[in-house]
Amino acid sequence: MTAVAHLEDVSFAYGDQPAVSNVSLTVEEGDFLGLIGPNGSGKTTLLHIMLGLLGPDSGTVELFGEPVEAFDDGERIGYVSQQATNKGTTMPVTVEEAVRMGRFAHAGHSRLTDRDHAAVEEALETVDLAGLADRRVGQLSGGQRQRAYIARALASEADLLALDEPTVGVDAESRDAFYRLLESLNDNGITIILIEHDIGVVTDRADRIACINRELFHHGDTESFVESDALTEAYGATGRVVEHHH
Repeated sequence: MTAVAHLEDVSFAYGDQPAVSNVSLTVEEGDFLGLIGPNGSGKTTLLHIMLGLLGPDSGTVELFGEPVEAFDDGERIGYVSQQATNKGTTMPVTVEEAVRMGRFAHAGHSRLTDRDHAAVEEALETVDLAGLADRRVGQLSGGQRQRAYIARALASEADLLALDEPTVGVDAESRDAFYRLLESLNDNGITIILIEHDIGVVTDRADRIACINRELFHHGDTESFVESDALTEAYGATGRVVEHHH
């Protein structure tokens, strides 16, 4: 089985400020990986390095078995950034038009085919937004916007879904529905990497945890993380796991 992402001894600094130091980890196909750490710990930087959005200062990165700098199969990755919920308020397109953008990599300069339109329709159904297909993205709630971005990734037939704090500003009920959607997508074979500030949500939902504060303090299954001292080591005395029951 080819690893989705593989990092070997990766370091990165902003000027003379180290952000990620000597991190090695592998994300396997089908993982639901929670990436956690205190504010300013390098989580987003590490995710950007994994996805090839930032080049490491040292170390190597592979995506789907290829050196990240040679990887050009971008439709295999669906990335929802931290700012996506806010940015969407000004998008002058409908939900369906936004999701249709996910098919452009397949269609190229050609017109969308029946298969493309079917993929868009199926993606909208999957995230429960078919009834809002004609609504402008800017008129959606934060939770609905996040689902629209996920639908766009699904329409592109992404194998990896990477999300950076996707539920900031989203109400609790919408957040629970959103995480149930992620679990369902993961059950259907999509690999997920999730940055989330709520540690309890991550330990409840993800099956693997990477805990960083510049360096990697833990990477393994959720149970071994909960039983380890990684949280205290990465967060100091303020770190604790709160169980969420649904």
